[in-house]
Amino acid sequence: MEKFVISTNTAPAAIGPYSQAIKIGNLIFLSGQIPIVPATGEIVQGDIKLQTRQVLENLKHILEAGGSSLDRVIKTTVFMKDLNDYGAINDIYKEFFQHKPPARAAVQAARLPKDVGVEIEAIAFSV
Repeated sequence: MEKFVISTNTAPAAIGPYSQAIKIGNLIFLSGQIPIVPATGEIVQGDIKLQTRQVLENLKHILEAGGSSLDRVIKTTVFMKDLNDYGAINDIYKEFFQHKPPARAAVQAARLPKDVGVEIEAIAFSV
């Protein structure tokens, strides 16, 4: 099986030596996304809900570039700076995963890239 790099300008460029996503077979492995606005390269300022919304929008755009969608996400990992934000993150998360939400792990991390409040990675499938 060959692996393919998924890359799109509608999501933030990688800030290190990694790809936005890798597709192998019908599986897509998305790198962790943080709340960077693709058009400006700036971190979303504001509360954790605004940051979470931007992260999920970034994931959505990468999935679309890979021929998939949020409906086809099978697993996510949510990294948060403060576990007290769990409820607020869930408020936005459930807007994006309304039907048959994916399996998920949620963990508090000591520090996230660029000191953001949330990072989410995902695994999805394509057809």
